[in-house]
Amino acid sequence: MKVSVVIPAFNEQKLLGACIDSVRSAFAAQSGGREHELIVCDNNSSDGTAALAAARGVRTVFEPLNRIAGARNRGAAAASGGWLLFIDADSRLSPAVLAETLRLIDSGACCGGGALVAFDPPPPAWGAALTWFWNLLSRTFGLAAGSYIFCRRDAFCAVGGFSPLLYAAEEVALSGALKRWGAAQGLDFKIITSARHLSSARKFRMYGRREIAAQLFNFVRNPFSAVRDPARLKILYGGKR
Repeated sequence: MKVSVVIPAFNEQKLLGACIDSVRSAFAAQSGGREHELIVCDNNSSDGTAALAAARGVRTVFEPLNRIAGARNRGAAAASGGWLLFIDADSRLSPAVLAETLRLIDSGACCGGGALVAFDPPPPAWGAALTWFWNLLSRTFGLAAGSYIFCRRDAFCAVGGFSPLLYAAEEVALSGALKRWGAAQGLDFKIITSARHLSSARKFRMYGRREIAAQLFNFVRNPFSAVRDPARLKILYGGKR
């Protein structure tokens, strides 16, 4: 089954190359080969993101509105694979995580899933605590992190993809929708715990403990409004890279 790897990217010229290289290396490490494609969705970048992807021979599509849900949906619309794999441009795909993903795909018993996450370089102690807490939620409730989520294409289409109304928590909403769709089909939604998907720790450094704590407080206080307003999501849409 062909796998389409979709990478949404907004001003990711610095880190996108390493992400693309990691995807190619991870697939090359799999025995027997696996048909796949890479699609970068340039989310209205003002740097050389699109040019970098093109220079590496990666198909690039464009989404003008700065909203990661829309960028992922635009990339998925251009994909031709029976399975979709969404990874963030500041993350790196490991052969171990991909191998387990392909095993789940081949099992025929799941409609999608995600993976526990880790950061490079390791975040400060408070960031490590937040990461531990997210991984606990992910493992316990079957929630995929936005930096790594995979699913059957027909399931993605059936649930309407990532919600176009959300600027954050779109992966949580999609996880729930896929779990419900899968349950009706007798299929599981799996979180990979045997390996970690590796993401950049830059936001811990750029924003610091106080800014991130304030953002989390505002989110918890009124999450319904926060996820629909990019002005209230400075860490995600503040422009720092």
